[in-house]
Amino acid sequence: MTSYRQPGLVLTDRHFTVPLDHADPAGEQIRLYGREVVSSARAGAELPWLVYLEGGPGFGARRFPGKQAWLGRAVQEFRVLLLDQRGTGLSTPANRQTLPLRGGPEAQADYLGHFRADSIVRDCEAVRRQLTGGARWTVLGQSFGGFCATHYLSTAPEGLRTVLITGGLPSLDARAEDVYRAAYPRVQRKAEAHYARYPQDVERARRIAGHLAENRPVLPGGYVLTPEAFQSLGVQLGTGDGSHQLHYLLEDAFVEGTGGDELSDAFQEGVLAALSYAAHPLYAVLHEAIYAQGQAPTAWAAERVRAEFPQFDAAKTLAGDGPLLFTGESVHPWHFECDPALRPLRDAAGLLASRTDWPPLYDAERLAANEVPVAAAVYHDDMYVDTAHSLATARGIRGLRTWVTDEYEHDGVRASGARVLDRLLALVRDEV
Repeated sequence: MTSYRQPGLVLTDRHFTVPLDHADPAGEQIRLYGREVVSSARAGAELPWLVYLEGGPGFGARRFPGKQAWLGRAVQEFRVLLLDQRGTGLSTPANRQTLPLRGGPEAQADYLGHFRADSIVRDCEAVRRQLTGGARWTVLGQSFGGFCATHYLSTAPEGLRTVLITGGLPSLDARAEDVYRAAYPRVQRKAEAHYARYPQDVERARRIAGHLAENRPVLPGGYVLTPEAFQSLGVQLGTGDGSHQLHYLLEDAFVEGTGGDELSDAFQEGVLAALSYAAHPLYAVLHEAIYAQGQAPTAWAAERVRAEFPQFDAAKTLAGDGPLLFTGESVHPWHFECDPALRPLRDAAGLLASRTDWPPLYDAERLAANEVPVAAAVYHDDMYVDTAHSLATARGIRGLRTWVTDEYEHDGVRASGARVLDRLLALVRDEV
């Protein structure tokens, strides 16, 4: 272990070894990384543990420069573990560089089948026993981290002291198709709200998409920018400042070069930063698998359901005079053609999309009998997680208390996390 300091904090790098397949504990092992964070004023105290599970899938735990967001509130009473979930950050990363070491697409897909919430929760239990000596801990789950926390309540509630969920109550039984069928209308509302705020962006977006349809430029690093890829910049519209950031990106898309108007370097770099999956490829590879339960394959559900919403068709939009609708949190087969970070994983992703033996993730009967204190922040018009699905799940988890708010978007725990965490702790303690 290595310890070091930031202002007011003591941080310790911790490493753990767990089975790749928890059903085969003597088999292949993988390494996990977690960053312990404690207030320097209480570094030697006996404190309860809080483990943070990041959103995603595919993102390592946030790297905090000090007491930002919710962390400053948490260290007032907890010893915090920022856990990189398996395959992310420093926890045996899975990406285009490492996965070929497994073998071909079949071997890669089989390996990646062990990277969903069920394996993550069993990792947490293995880590908890090492860190706490068997004492229960608190879980704070953001977005996909909340999906993991809900699975935790379904399978290992004996390890939980309390559970705090922010923007991450999943449907217990919705198929991937159901998730996207509910999502496209929400995304359309967000896109229309963006254009109402910035009406000048209607023509800008159409002009950019038209240019892309004719030229299909290749961005630095090899990303092929198609109109559909450009539309996926709408993933930003579900965050607190996402509409503003999108506007600023669009406003300087073109410069006049030697051959006429061309996409500016600044625009290309900004688009690449927003769209590339290089830093989080599991988000794309496993995105639909996080909803899979039972015998039905996900079979590229977002792409299939998109056909039910022709208003998102870029070619049809450009043939008319309406606004180009941006899309949101969805992954499509063409992502694995456009993005050089995903191209080598295309075949493995296709095999995962056709898989039919995904185990169930949630136990409705056990959740209905839940005894762990749980509180969840549900964002009123969350673009990423359907509010109706979340509230139905909240009703199915015994004792769960919700805070339904339109003060924040999906990233509320990041933007104003101290207040969000304070509110959830008050709810589980029956103080409000």
